[in-house]
Amino acid sequence: MPTVTSLDELARLVEKDDRLFVRWSRGPETDAEGSSRDELTGVEMPGLSANPLKVEEWWAPRPLVVWVARRLYDYSHLKHEKGPGVRPWILVGEELGRGPDNEPLVRCIRPIAWIDESVLGDAKRVVSEQKGKWGPMRRPSDT
Repeated sequence: MPTVTSLDELARLVEKDDRLFVRWSRGPETDAEGSSRDELTGVEMPGLSANPLKVEEWWAPRPLVVWVARRLYDYSHLKHEKGPGVRPWILVGEELGRGPDNEPLVRCIRPIAWIDESVLGDAKRVVSEQKGKWGPMRRPSDT
C-alpha cells in the first residue's frame, strides 16, 4: 500500500472522494474481519470504527488542509493508546452504523494508503497555528 507523505497530498485525495475515512489500527490485513469491538462492553460492532475525512459544507471556503489536519490531530492519541504497530491509514468506506462514541462504523471497500508519521507532525503544527486552544480528543484531564 502506498504512503501519503504530506497534508497537501491527503487534501488532494479528500477533494476527489468524499467516501474517505481514517482508521487507526495495524492495517487492512489485520482488519480484514471487518468489525471493531466496543472497549467498554466487548460487544462486536457491525463495522470498523473510523473517522470521516469528508468536508462539511459549512467549512467552505476555509483551507482544506486545516480540515484534514484537525481530523488527524483529533484522534492522534490512538496511536499510543492502541499499542505497538497502530498507525493511521486511509480507506474508502461505506458507513454501516454508529458506535457508542457516535463514530462511524464502516465496511472497508478499498484501502488507499498509509499516513506517514511526518504528516501527523505537520497536522499538529497546523492545528497549533490556529487561534483557538485545541488538542487530541483524549486530553490530559481525561486520564
